[in-house]
Amino acid sequence: MTPFRTTTSRTTLRAAIGTVSAAMVAGTVLTVAPATAQAAPANPAAVSGAPSVKFVDIKGEGGITLKANVFTPAGAEGSRRYPLIVLPTSWAMPQIEYMAQAKKLADAGYVVVGYNSRGFWQSGGEIETAGPQDVADASKVIDWALAHTPADPHKVGMGGVSYGAGISLLASAFDKRIKAVAALSGWADLIGSIYSGRTQHLQAAAMLGGAGELTGRPSPELRRILKDFLTSNLAREKDMIAWGKKRSPATYLDKINANGAAIMLGNAWGDSLFPPNQYAAFYEKLKGPKRLEFRPGDHATAEGLGLFGLPNDTWTDTKRWFDHYLKGTDNGINRESPVLLKSRSTGAYEGYKSWKDVPSAHRRIALDGSRQIHTNLDSGADGGLIFLSSMLDQFFRLPPMASVPLLPRSLAAVWQSERYETGQRVRGTTRLHTTMTSTADSGTAIAYLYDVGPLGLGKLVTHAPFTFYGKTPGKPFGVDLDLFSTAYDVPAGHRLAVVVDSVDPLYIAHNPYGARLTFSSPAGDPSYVSVPVRD
Repeated sequence: MTPFRTTTSRTTLRAAIGTVSAAMVAGTVLTVAPATAQAAPANPAAVSGAPSVKFVDIKGEGGITLKANVFTPAGAEGSRRYPLIVLPTSWAMPQIEYMAQAKKLADAGYVVVGYNSRGFWQSGGEIETAGPQDVADASKVIDWALAHTPADPHKVGMGGVSYGAGISLLASAFDKRIKAVAALSGWADLIGSIYSGRTQHLQAAAMLGGAGELTGRPSPELRRILKDFLTSNLAREKDMIAWGKKRSPATYLDKINANGAAIMLGNAWGDSLFPPNQYAAFYEKLKGPKRLEFRPGDHATAEGLGLFGLPNDTWTDTKRWFDHYLKGTDNGINRESPVLLKSRSTGAYEGYKSWKDVPSAHRRIALDGSRQIHTNLDSGADGGLIFLSSMLDQFFRLPPMASVPLLPRSLAAVWQSERYETGQRVRGTTRLHTTMTSTADSGTAIAYLYDVGPLGLGKLVTHAPFTFYGKTPGKPFGVDLDLFSTAYDVPAGHRLAVVVDSVDPLYIAHNPYGARLTFSSPAGDPSYVSVPVRD
């Protein structure tokens, strides 16, 4: 194989880690402050009608200590039992992360145990990245709660944000006592999330690694995996994929289905760590009670304000989910459309019977002719920055932008649709099919779909990276790529543009010096982009 260079230097890697680590610390401070305020009374049980709260140590797998807090409904006494909800913390977050929501759930009659995942903050052990020990810890916490609180052993739920979501889904495969799960901003396929298109998601991995070092004790295995990942050590690729598969709920789908827990999945369209595609694919394969919710935003921002105790649609539906499947409350959530989408453009909610029913049609944009680009220089088209770009889209409807007419054609291949006389409601997963030829045996390309206004300004609708290895230089090969799923409305009078270049700050690119990529459309196998729309 011809040696390749990554377009990201070690200096850039360090800078990326430092930037996202600082952002993570800032996010931690913001999240902790309101939760601390919730726990301010010296004796919460003394407050009239307030649930009791106490901080406890729970023995986890292997005898380590898990730092936890326990909320018990006010007036709990005698032999009465209450539904139990267990909340593992997010990556790098302290045990008070869920204090505001735990109090609300306890007010509603739940015993709630929030605990710090192993390896982070004051909990013992090392960061195992949702490995078998983390799954065993979840069962240990349930054991403890059933032995030390008035929790009902027949009404056990788990939930959480991000890391807590992944652990909850994995635990539902191995602990039959879990009857309901709310997995918010989590993952079903770990490698499919941060290594989609066989491309390293640089900023995502740097954030996880940096935050882990700052707030916990990464295991030697995790440090090795991250090092191999960020340095593109292909000799260890199989080990990395096997490591990720062991930590992916999708691997244990049959067990999850056999146990029958009611699974609610929530995510954001612009999630920088766990793109929505992998959750949607997982959802379609679940056989028990299930629900899928997608909203605008980035990783954990759709439910983030709820951690402050503020009104939040995601947490409202989470409580309704637990109320129905743990308490048996007839609140109608089981009769609603199980797929709930919130448009990035209008903020309106839409309900569907299934994920495959989201688009009503697919419209093709022909990628005709031939385009050749030089690699390793940024064309100006990119997916933005983790957290910042999708949060700007969430709160101000300002996605990453690019002037499509000014994109240098030597660095970016560009195709455009005709202007649409009526608006186009993009809903679902856009797919690209093309024929590529490279002057090298390895390389990376990133595909973008832009909403282009009359002045040529393009707003990013979606994108995805693709990396290849072991190809014969000069020999064409087919490429099929799913872009990240979304819900976006293209106004009447606008057009869609497809752009492909070779550099994006979100990813590690693998293009040798001087390499060129050519995109063609053979008569017998024409190239196109298929855009899912809702008429």
